[in-house]
Amino acid sequence: MSHKVVQRVAELAAQLAAHAEETEQAGKLSDKSVALVREAGVMRMLQPTDFGGYAAHPRDFAEAVMAVAGACGSTGWVCGVGGVHPWEMALMDRRLQEEVWGEDPDTWIASPYAPQGVATPTDGGYVLRGRWSFSSGTDHCDWIFLGAMIGNPDGTPMMPPRTLHVVLPRADYTIVDDSWDVIGLCGTGSKDVIVDGAFIPQYRTIDSEEVASGTLAADRAGRTETVYRLPFWAMFPLGITAAVIGIAEGALAAHLDYQRNRITAMGTAIKDDPYVLYAISEAASEIAASRSQLLDGISRLYDLADAGKTIAFEDRSVVRRNQVRCAWRAVSAVDEIFARSGGNAVRKNNALQRFWRDAHVGLQHAIHIPGSIYHSDALTSMGVEPQGMLRALI
Repeated sequence: MSHKVVQRVAELAAQLAAHAEETEQAGKLSDKSVALVREAGVMRMLQPTDFGGYAAHPRDFAEAVMAVAGACGSTGWVCGVGGVHPWEMALMDRRLQEEVWGEDPDTWIASPYAPQGVATPTDGGYVLRGRWSFSSGTDHCDWIFLGAMIGNPDGTPMMPPRTLHVVLPRADYTIVDDSWDVIGLCGTGSKDVIVDGAFIPQYRTIDSEEVASGTLAADRAGRTETVYRLPFWAMFPLGITAAVIGIAEGALAAHLDYQRNRITAMGTAIKDDPYVLYAISEAASEIAASRSQLLDGISRLYDLADAGKTIAFEDRSVVRRNQVRCAWRAVSAVDEIFARSGGNAVRKNNALQRFWRDAHVGLQHAIHIPGSIYHSDALTSMGVEPQGMLRALI
């Protein structure tokens, strides 16, 4: 049986879809879309129960993200990215958790994690400077996770590099309002943010390697729930790829609605065209396979953690390989049906074209780049231990 949040999203899906165009035009989630996501509780699925969350199975979280994205791609994307942040916040110092959620458990947290800034050590913490791109949903967030390299006294990054995830309140960073002008996922409002000399107390930081390991951060934070013992590079990609697959499901539904009664310029009813019907069934199967593969991967890792077993690099590598592939498979399926939707599919009043654009932009995220992930996994499957950057993002 579906998680109750997934059921709520299903009940609200028509309303989310009705505000998708408003979200796209605004370049950020509409106020109504934000209210609907809050009402459903999607952002609290991975939040710890002691701060008003569900500490849900990550499979349930992914299904909720897919359901949102099937109605509105941009809203689903923000849920997929932002919905993972409460999971990491659960691993942070409890003082920070109280600051973020103590008064309002519905407080949203933004990111990005790319280490595009430098944190220079000082008494009691760090001084942070930098500019970060792609802060999805940032207009609706009161706190932010940022990736940063630890710096030397002169502000240059230490070598070899060591990275942190640091957390700042809204008053300590600037959102660059004109920095999100794109062709897809327009409503995510994934703007740039700037930090110019903000002080970050030590307790608002965490070593990125601790989070990546899957157990070190959980042990330090005293979190025993299975979901918090999973590796970062399984959890963070999960939300993003779930959004892409949900978008593909939305595209398929829009295609079916459009094609059901369509007559081509040659006078052929689509329901009588065996070539289009073949493409529809093949695409539907590919998208369904992508969903299954994504959910299976995170469930396998969860089961290992739940049994108290070590999640090995090989385990993580296989899940990352499959997660990347299922995103590309789903978007390829969308291309097949879009190519058979006729000229009117490109009109802006046809939701199919928005899903098509959103799906392709979703593939541009760094976690969907297959090269090094496939390379690393192939070596691992041969019994060769990947080294250096071939272990990155896994």
